Amino acid sequence: MDNIFDLIIVGGGPAGITAGIYAARQNLNALMITKDFGGQINKKAVKIENYPGFFEIKGSDLAEKLKDHLASFNFPFEADSVTKIEKKEGLFFVKTGSKKIFKAKSMIIASGADPRPLEVPGEKEFTGKGVSYCAICDGPFFKDKVVAVIGGGNSAFETSLSLSSWAKKIYVFECSPKVRADKANQILLEKTGKAEVAVSTLLKEIKGKSVVKSVVLQEMESGKTYELEVDGVFIEVGLMPATSFVKGLVEFSECDEIKIDPKTCETETAGLFAAGDASDVRYKQISVACGEGAKAALSAISYLEKL
Repeated sequence: MDNIFDLIIVGGGPAGITAGIYAARQNLNALMITKDFGGQINKKAVKIENYPGFFEIKGSDLAEKLKDHLASFNFPFEADSVTKIEKKEGLFFVKTGSKKIFKAKSMIIASGADPRPLEVPGEKEFTGKGVSYCAICDGPFFKDKVVAVIGGGNSAFETSLSLSSWAKKIYVFECSPKVRADKANQILLEKTGKAEVAVSTLLKEIKGKSVVKSVVLQEMESGKTYELEVDGVFIEVGLMPATSFVKGLVEFSECDEIKIDPKTCETETAGLFAAGDASDVRYKQISVACGEGAKAALSAISYLEKL
């Protein structure tokens, strides 16, 4: 008989790992499917100062600690992506990128989110040739270069802080009249002495030949456009939930987040729960994701007890 898991968790970020820890402590026959551990912490969080218990910690270090905690339970995982989830006769059938199929009585979707593209001319053409969505991954390639960061939230300012270790000049462009980043991040970036922030400025085009050479910008108030020479462009305008594989089983928000009951993390399909950035939880924070992962696991445990 095929192995039927009590629970399968999709995603190895803070929400998924926390859910895994709770499941392991209940001795559930569980499995995690993830291509990597840590999620956006590894790619976006350079330095974390608001995670309880750590006055300051690197994103990669926190990701490693979370992973080690889960590994201490010998929690099984499959290094793969999920392409489709279906529910038949009370069981969930999980199809992966490597054509494997796993079965489970309950599911937690903690697949996180991927960088949201701007979809301006030149963006796709120069992705990997000066256009990037990950400062931690690509920052060293821009040593002593001039870069533009597009966005005005915490991700944009944290990306800019990371780039300040390499780039000689950083331009931050936000299309709204003011930036949304925390004041602490704004002060830290100002202290680098390398950044220049412009609000009400829209990126219109990315230009170059074999690599990025310039950007075309528009001042929102005057409508005036101008061209600025840069060596790289980092896009930080938000994330897109990685949720396409669960269509047909859940209700989505207008942003493609999985709608959940905020008390239980349950979706409209019994036995299917969602947590972290993949869900429509309002605040996208590491500590919130951990709490939602715990809530989803406890709800899944309660669901399984009632079967």
